[in-house]
Amino acid sequence: MNSSAEKASRKWVNDAFGRSTAAMVTVAAAVLVLGMQAEPAAAARRSAAMPWGDLFGGGPLRLRRTVHRLAIPLPRPRPAEAPKLESDRSEPGPRAAEPGPPAAEKQAPAEPPKAAEQAAPAAPTPSACRLALTEAIAIAPSIPDIHGAGGCGGEDLVRLEAIVLPDKRQVAVKPAAILRCKMASEIADWIRTDIAPLAQGLGSEISLLDNFDSFECRGRNRVVGALLSEHGRANALDVRAFKLANGHSISLTDRTVPRDLRETVLHSVCARFTTVLGPGSDWYHEDHIHLDLMERRNNYKICQWNVYDPLPQTAPLLPAERPEEAPPREVAAKSDAAKPEAAKPEAAKPDAAEPEPKPATKKRRQNRRF
Repeated sequence: MNSSAEKASRKWVNDAFGRSTAAMVTVAAAVLVLGMQAEPAAAARRSAAMPWGDLFGGGPLRLRRTVHRLAIPLPRPRPAEAPKLESDRSEPGPRAAEPGPPAAEKQAPAEPPKAAEQAAPAAPTPSACRLALTEAIAIAPSIPDIHGAGGCGGEDLVRLEAIVLPDKRQVAVKPAAILRCKMASEIADWIRTDIAPLAQGLGSEISLLDNFDSFECRGRNRVVGALLSEHGRANALDVRAFKLANGHSISLTDRTVPRDLRETVLHSVCARFTTVLGPGSDWYHEDHIHLDLMERRNNYKICQWNVYDPLPQTAPLLPAERPEEAPPREVAAKSDAAKPEAAKPEAAKPDAAEPEPKPATKKRRQNRRF
């Protein structure tokens, strides 16, 4: 009897402990399920309460839905014609272990070849005029192009320092003229072909060309606001005189220079250049000759240069002496005795021919009554 009661009490205790353990497991499972369901709601409430929480990166890190992979390009294989490295040129064999460079230096990109950096820019191709204007014709080194305001300047420029004659003598240009190649070539041919033979006809040789003006960035006639002059385009030259080897100077606007000589120069320049301005064209070219190669429609040319006659000699202030072979004057041939006799009757005539005075008469005025 006692044994049955003891077994009954032990059975009741075991049943109670098992039931309590099952209840605790059930409660823990329920709490876990409720916590998992409440966590998204709490997160939603936090995001709704603070919509700008992640604006400055203060919130927890979140992964993106998709991850984009970047394709890193690999270096190209070394070409076969490339020069070999020093490591390749060295003889193969066992070498002692040397400390290698850091990983950062190994991954550094190779420097580009220095030959490309040191390569100078290609020089511009010389023009046909530049190739033709050799040192056998003129001493005219090339200068860089000039690009100024308002179209001032030009390309294919030279500095004309001297002109070489066919007999290898040089005609200096003082001062040196900055001109376009075509204008410098035309000036050189004019001196070689026309002026040098003209100087030889005078019994001497030309030695210098007086340059009055060449390149100057200005308007026409130096007037402010005027159109750009051909001097501003390095396409004009002002000539004042030629100097000969014997020391004489031929001024092209001097009236004392023989007229036929000046006319010969006039015909030569008007046949070559498109613009010739000298005395008589305007008041700006009375002491020099302007030459240029300005291009106009239908190859129109302007040649305005009046070759004036020599100035007349100044008349003497006193009359010239009477020549000895002149005939005697008639006044000097008359005698001095005939002069008073001829004067006496002339003096008596006024007394004999003096008229008598008439008595004064007064007219009376008759009053007429009507």
